Amino acid sequence: MDSKQFKEAATSAIDEIINYYDTIDERRVVSNVTPGYLKKLLPDGPPEEGEAWADIQKDIETKIMPGLTHWQSPNFMAFFPASSSFPGMLGELYSAAFTAPAFNWICSPAVTELETVVLDWLAKLLNLPECYLSTTHGGGVIHGSASEAIVTVVVAARDKYLRETTSHLSGVELEDAIAHKRSKMVALGSESSHSSTQKAAQIAGVRYRSIPAPKENGYALNGAALEEVLKECKAQGLEPFYLTTTLGTTATCAVDDFAAITSTLAQYAPPNVPGEIWVHVDAAYAGAALVCPEYQHLTASFEHFHSFNMNMHKWLLTNFDASCLFVRKRKDLIDALSIMPSYLRNEFSESGLVTDYRDWQIPLGRRFRSLKIWFVLRTYGVKGLQEHIRKHVGLGEVFAGLIKSRQDLFEIVTGPSFALTVFNVVPKEGGLKEQNQTTKDVYELVNSRGQIYITSSVIGGVYVIRVVSANPKAEEKYLQNAFKILVETAEEIRGRKTTTSSVNSTVIDVKGVGEATVVNGIAA
Repeated sequence: MDSKQFKEAATSAIDEIINYYDTIDERRVVSNVTPGYLKKLLPDGPPEEGEAWADIQKDIETKIMPGLTHWQSPNFMAFFPASSSFPGMLGELYSAAFTAPAFNWICSPAVTELETVVLDWLAKLLNLPECYLSTTHGGGVIHGSASEAIVTVVVAARDKYLRETTSHLSGVELEDAIAHKRSKMVALGSESSHSSTQKAAQIAGVRYRSIPAPKENGYALNGAALEEVLKECKAQGLEPFYLTTTLGTTATCAVDDFAAITSTLAQYAPPNVPGEIWVHVDAAYAGAALVCPEYQHLTASFEHFHSFNMNMHKWLLTNFDASCLFVRKRKDLIDALSIMPSYLRNEFSESGLVTDYRDWQIPLGRRFRSLKIWFVLRTYGVKGLQEHIRKHVGLGEVFAGLIKSRQDLFEIVTGPSFALTVFNVVPKEGGLKEQNQTTKDVYELVNSRGQIYITSSVIGGVYVIRVVSANPKAEEKYLQNAFKILVETAEEIRGRKTTTSSVNSTVIDVKGVGEATVVNGIAA
């Protein structure tokens, strides 16, 4: 493909992408293909001779589209959003054109320096304390995901803790002490924390302990619960070295009590002394709301913490992947992750005057991801980003109001919080068991029909449905339609259960017959 052919192909591809976005609401939102569908449609190997772009492009609609779940659809209300925008796409296009692994400054100085600049912009926009800026001892770095960021800081926290608590030792005595301490080290997170903390502990070779975050605490971590676990760890001879706190938990968007956590740690693991507990704030989704002044009070305690991450690619109009990690002391990352083989040596790195982001992450190579963030920040501006967040918060309020209007069918469990509403379905009769089963049945039937896509969770033993509409194409009319679908499905499921129970019967599967009804012990 030469430059002329590329221009023609790119124009055709862009036209198709625009049409896809303009008509995306007409598509079934969740894919209903069966596993292995694509292998049956594709040949066993690549063609011997190259194919024309027009022939390749045809396969997007016929072979790829059926296997896509459309995350940009306004009918996608599952998980958390994975934002996309045209400025972000342009950033990806330029990044692909300039492609380079960019593991150190000299590979492409602009790749490094733009990342430093835009992450300082973002830190200020999110009201992060000054200690997270590159102009102090901290700074930001772009990772692929919040999970990657958490693995990275857990490794940094582990090495920092071991260095500080064994600094008085050397030789074999040092090796033995490190081996012993690693067997006792514990990473902490609440039961509402994302599973990435537990996975990070597994990768780092340390223990993991979950801290209760019950309903009476709003499913959030507080100081008292942390204190209890710290006491338990001490009694068991364990050494907590790391804690994930959360701004916007996955299940309910709860916000941990940062002030109380700070107070508890000041008493049981004083900060800024050897052996302190590294505190990370996971704000993968809800951290985007910090662009709005009405949420910025939430950062008041962050100066006492060690790291913070949020995903631009969730709620801030930037295409995946763009997870922004900020650290209070960049030296902690560099000390844990820096290796300098001879082939990476250069005068600029050795001068100490440049940043080599390879020392701020686990992989060596990295993409030019700051371009798309730069394009998004400049295209929308501060006011545009704030309007984007406030629009979705408002839509969340609207949807919660709809759910409240049918208290005979639904019960709100939490929210709306950061545009997320969590609720269950009220059963026709019975207790928690019947409620959980009814909610589960409604959830599964809604998704099987594919008109909208939602997710479920279990919190405190209660089966719940989560609805969050926060991608750029979200509008009230789509939430009204989702509510209509939920009402109709809830009434359908409740009607089935009423019919089944009204004759004092049980539905069983009779081999060779299918479903049969047992009334008074006799199959009918």
